[in-house]
Amino acid sequence: MSTLTIEAIRKNYGAVETLKGIDIALESGEFLVLLGASGCGKSTLLNIIAGLAEPTSGDIRIDGRSIVGMHPKDRDIAMVFQSYALYPNLTVHRNIGFGLEMRKVAKAERDRAVEETARLLQIENLLERKPGQLSGGQRQRVAIGRALVRNPKIFLFDEPLSNLDAKLRMEMRTELKRLHQMTRTTVVYVTHDQIEAMTLATRIAVMRNGRIEQLDTPEAIYDRPATLYVATFVGAPPMNLLAATAGPDGVKVEGTDIVLAVPGLERLAPGRKLVLGLRPEAVRTGGEGLRLAARCEVAELTGPERIVTVTVGGQRLVAALPASARIEAGGDVFLTVDPAALHVFDAETEQRLN
Repeated sequence: MSTLTIEAIRKNYGAVETLKGIDIALESGEFLVLLGASGCGKSTLLNIIAGLAEPTSGDIRIDGRSIVGMHPKDRDIAMVFQSYALYPNLTVHRNIGFGLEMRKVAKAERDRAVEETARLLQIENLLERKPGQLSGGQRQRVAIGRALVRNPKIFLFDEPLSNLDAKLRMEMRTELKRLHQMTRTTVVYVTHDQIEAMTLATRIAVMRNGRIEQLDTPEAIYDRPATLYVATFVGAPPMNLLAATAGPDGVKVEGTDIVLAVPGLERLAPGRKLVLGLRPEAVRTGGEGLRLAARCEVAELTGPERIVTVTVGGQRLVAALPASARIEAGGDVFLTVDPAALHVFDAETEQRLN
């Protein structure tokens, strides 16, 4: 197990600055997920760690030793790609052990390592097959096995589940979680899928335009998003955003007569434009709290819950209600919100205020 330090990393392609100063310090055994939309710089950062690209400035250290300028094969890092990148003419056994074979590891030791890895991944019965005889999930396990068998200091994953269907992605997420719990190897994992990030990570770095918007635990990212971008990127359905204005008596929701006294925001200048964030699951149809008069536009039963889209003062709001909630499209409904569940952001800076 190894520590990883990323310090002031910048990457320019001509006049285009792709990474704008990335700082991350990982303890041994952490599972870091780089989360963000396409073009945010997450894969570029992963390639710099792997040695497939060099930074314009900054430093990367493994166990305190700088690896900038070091050849990829000398970094003791294993990478799993989105494409499985298996050799089609080799058996699963040889695909997994190919890296050891290239390093001139003795055949008996190589075979033992491959068999142990295959047992860990539950593919020991597939060792004599070739990639063309495997399913997508089995191929991905072989690709992971090829990285795992080397026992590297750092694992790098570049959207490894993107080519799998929804059911297989869920199964492989569970497998990756299990493997990390067993091996406790330091992992850096790139994805645009916030469900993968929330379920796998010990910490998440939400990236946007070459910068880190927030670096924290999955719980903190979800419960206390630092910016509007993080608030809307993480969560399904995404967080509701309601335009509001600071006033002498509290925060007024635009288009309504609702004025909220939000603790800690008493000294905001009147007229300051705000955005109120509210998770769909924080909206209820009864109980104590702030009551919102709304009109239902759409009601969708997903099985365990009913996703309801309503309008409040001309603004749209989505609520995740129990499946038993009897709400129909076109009907009026009173919804209840706990004021403590409100997230308040500055409309101009998009930074969290409360």
